[in-house]
Amino acid sequence: MTVSVKTLDATTFEVMVHGRTPTTHIVTVTQDYAGKLTAGRATTEQLVSRSFDFLLEREPNTSILRSFDLPVIGRYFPEYEGVIRGMF
Repeated sequence: MTVSVKTLDATTFEVMVHGRTPTTHIVTVTQDYAGKLTAGRATTEQLVSRSFDFLLEREPNTSILRSFDLPVIGRYFPEYEGVIRGMF
């Protein structure tokens, strides 16, 4: 399964998951939150892509919300922020 991320504006991204059943997702993330997770070591687009890698290790793409704010992941997976910080 592959993930492609397209920047729509400074805080909004379209994520396409290419797999058996392709899905499209709209993700929003503030620059402050992106900076908190990446400490400036990655672009917000890279953060969104890695976040989908994280999600896809835990659930099928068809179970991922179609539209969400990136911090929502932490509500479902409390380990999210720590794992993501470790990726950068």
